Amino acid sequence: MKGTVVAISGIDTGIGKTFVTGLLAKALILQGKKVITQKIVQTGCEGVAEDILEHRRLMGIELQDVDREGFTCPYVFRYPASPHLAARMEGAAVDMLNIRRATFALQKRYDLVLLEGVGGLLVPLSADLLFADYVRDAGYPLLLVTAPRLGSINHTLLSIEACLKRGIPLRGLIYNCFQKSDKPITDDTREFIRHYLLKAGCSAPLVELREGVLDPDALARLSL
Repeated sequence: MKGTVVAISGIDTGIGKTFVTGLLAKALILQGKKVITQKIVQTGCEGVAEDILEHRRLMGIELQDVDREGFTCPYVFRYPASPHLAARMEGAAVDMLNIRRATFALQKRYDLVLLEGVGGLLVPLSADLLFADYVRDAGYPLLLVTAPRLGSINHTLLSIEACLKRGIPLRGLIYNCFQKSDKPITDDTREFIRHYLLKAGCSAPLVELREGVLDPDALARLSL
């Protein structure tokens, strides 16, 4: 049976997607599930993708054969920029079919593939395709990572609208409290996002990640 894929994106770069991806994978492994992570494109490094290395560290496992075979990150570019530009700087291009083939190869070996995006939802993978459109076309559900920092309400609502407009199933939001924030901002941002989800008719749950620990019922609420 072919495994399922869940995409993980964030409201911006540096919001904690990589940590959340590795943490969720670790929690699922502890539940006895056969899970692997994938990075759609990595920029700003060479060799094995830095985010894949971080996933494996968080999961408590060594690099896997599928990592060495290139299935977990089909494209790695040296220039630290959006994938479309980083690829162009090396005279290359991101082939979406190549990524789909790599994901499918992982689906044949694992029950679940957690696919981490690059930056935010509307980051261009090529001149003609945004990450959100790739997720929509592939039919993947999505987890969105947000945080209680200034500006996150705007970015979160825009990201939710991008998903709803495209018909991307929003599996849940991870409220990542990894940065110091005033309690009134943290509390109000959390409640405003919940209010907006209800107003938009979206039943996606908001689960909290505080001090590196997820809500105890997070996996069940996220249907993982």
